[in-house]
Amino acid sequence: MHEYMSTVRVWGLSCPGFPEEVSRARRWTRDILHGSPLADDAELIVSELSANAILHTASGEARGSFHLAVAVSAQVVAVSVTDGGTGTAPKAEHQDQDAEHGRGLGMVSTLAHRIVVHQSQAGHTVTAELFTDGCSC
Repeated sequence: MHEYMSTVRVWGLSCPGFPEEVSRARRWTRDILHGSPLADDAELIVSELSANAILHTASGEARGSFHLAVAVSAQVVAVSVTDGGTGTAPKAEHQDQDAEHGRGLGMVSTLAHRIVVHQSQAGHTVTAELFTDGCSC
């Protein structure tokens, strides 16, 4: 394969900002990654990021939404959730394991090989990358 060619496949899903949409996002991710050894981790990450978008941003307000993308290549599975916007960027906080809140992004950072937070006019996008065993990224 030519060095500038890749075989990345990308799927996208927009969801209304209702709590029940988190399970829809999780199922959708599981269906895309069916058979992948990274499916369980990706599903959990999508669940946390989607729930955070609904709970902590305008995604959970009336007519709010969040957007999910899953990109798959031979080296990486990347899941991204874009929220409806908020005043502060998401950040991983390593809370006491008995804490009821604030552990989600910390857990995502434990599962993912890399997390990137990007701010745009649409809101914040949190991307979690899971490397396959053969990745030299």
